[in-house]
Amino acid sequence: MRYLHTMIRVHNLDESLDFYCNKLGLLERHRMDSEAGRFTLVFLYAPQDAGQAQATNAPLLELTYNWDTEVYTGGRNFGHLAFEVENIYQTCQTLMDAGVIINRPPRDGHMAFVRSPDAISIELLQKGKALAPEEPWLSMQNSGSW
Repeated sequence: MRYLHTMIRVHNLDESLDFYCNKLGLLERHRMDSEAGRFTLVFLYAPQDAGQAQATNAPLLELTYNWDTEVYTGGRNFGHLAFEVENIYQTCQTLMDAGVIINRPPRDGHMAFVRSPDAISIELLQKGKALAPEEPWLSMQNSGSW
């Protein structure tokens, strides 16, 4: 497993970039705008992580700016921790066997979500290309929220 990023939602992207980049000293790795999803993602890294961040896209801080106004309550501005795993199906099965609920099953062979005992969302991402969809994951429904 490899740590990838932490995601937080921001209300004002310019103010947040001023804080994280100009004041805290983080640097922008890359960004993505989604017209369809109406959001912008900006990935930042700490200067001492420059070599690793440039080579592997990790460790990063993901700022998520949703274009439509939303008030974040109950810690919803904190998004999730993300980890890359060698085999998402095997990882999810191991977690299930240990009593962990798979909130968003890896139906696509690429992404799953679980929650910590403190309700922190954990995103699991398949290393490399998505695995071929397979059961029981393909038919498994979402459980709760993530």
